[in-house]
Amino acid sequence: MVARLLIQMWEVRCGGVPRPERDTIAMGLGLSAIRLDSTLNLVIVLVLTLLAIIAVPFLWERWRRKVLGRSGTILVAVVLVVVSAGMGGNMIGGFFPTVGALFGTGVYSGESVDAVAGQNGSDLDKLRDAGAMRAKEGKGSVVHMTVTGKRTGLTRDVSVYFPPQYYDPAFRSLKFPVIEWIPNYPSGPEVVTGPYELPAKLDAAIAKHVLPPTLVIIPDPTGKPKVGHDTECIDEVNGTANDTYLTADIRDWAIEKLGANPQRKAWTMAGWSSGGYCAMNLVTRHPQWYGQAASVSGYYKASVDAETENLFKGRQDIVDANTVTVNLQKHPSPVDILAIAGDKESFESFSIDQIQAAVRAPATLSSWRIPDAGHNMNTFKAQVPDVLAWIGARTVPPCAPQDKKIITNGGVTPWPLPNTGAKGALVDVVE
Repeated sequence: MVARLLIQMWEVRCGGVPRPERDTIAMGLGLSAIRLDSTLNLVIVLVLTLLAIIAVPFLWERWRRKVLGRSGTILVAVVLVVVSAGMGGNMIGGFFPTVGALFGTGVYSGESVDAVAGQNGSDLDKLRDAGAMRAKEGKGSVVHMTVTGKRTGLTRDVSVYFPPQYYDPAFRSLKFPVIEWIPNYPSGPEVVTGPYELPAKLDAAIAKHVLPPTLVIIPDPTGKPKVGHDTECIDEVNGTANDTYLTADIRDWAIEKLGANPQRKAWTMAGWSSGGYCAMNLVTRHPQWYGQAASVSGYYKASVDAETENLFKGRQDIVDANTVTVNLQKHPSPVDILAIAGDKESFESFSIDQIQAAVRAPATLSSWRIPDAGHNMNTFKAQVPDVLAWIGARTVPPCAPQDKKIITNGGVTPWPLPNTGAKGALVDVVE
């Protein structure tokens, strides 16, 4: 009886996932149950590491004639040292909440997702009753799905936060504003709904009327594999059209499927670290679609390091086109930017100085520096309420659909974008 009840609960949670897919989902759930952001798990691993290190000299003489025993003891100690160091760094950076997230199973832990929908949100209507029940408690709903871009053909994980009002009949005919929240590398949507604790902060901000009821779309900016595959949200030269997917594809899908408001002032991009750079870069590249960008610990140009793919392949014009300061100087547009950095984050603070020097009217920049413990998630999480308040003061509330003849881009003309040669990549796009 208990097993049958659990199966029924999972069927509701998955929005009626066909049985052939359930075994794969169950495997993913197993990995997603192993927490990498648990202090208890880290302490256990540290204790095991200490014991393994002690065991090496303790057993060295005893196993002097047992080469495999000596080698195995050393190997176990080294592996545990690496694992404990990795878990410690992961907890500071908040990259992967679970083993499933690390290996990219596409299945997220139960506490961070309320339901799983079909591809492109094909069965979202079936989840309305469950969403309405949560809405009665003043809670939004987080739904995970995969979305395939019409321009790029890319299929990636996307989680969506639906505010409580989304399920209120009084709001059903209204178009909702959107925050597109870009996860930091190498994370995916699960880090935003899990360690970021963003859904609870959204519930609180909306309840306090600091933020209007807002859809929050959290796309995977990287794809799989993640490690060693840092895309910086850029349309790679002769490579993957990440920018196009995150802007044109996600925006068109949200307007068509979710009832998102198409007005540019209704669209904000936000993120921390690489997600902050992505937000500022994509908004200044596509001002005809976005009105605001909010960055915490972001930077003004793409990061190039051992984790970054060869994004530009020597094309300086593509480098310039993805540099926030260059966009602001050469293509000023009516976008509002928020840039926050910790006072110990030297490059991020330097980036604010560079952006401040580059900004030109009609663009505006709000910025502040905060006491911090370095470039880590605790620094970021403390700023989320203020970020949501800043967005709430600038975005538009849910409103009735506008006449199609009304220009939704606010009269902002897109500036000519260089051709990267990526499939589906944006060149010159008009609204």
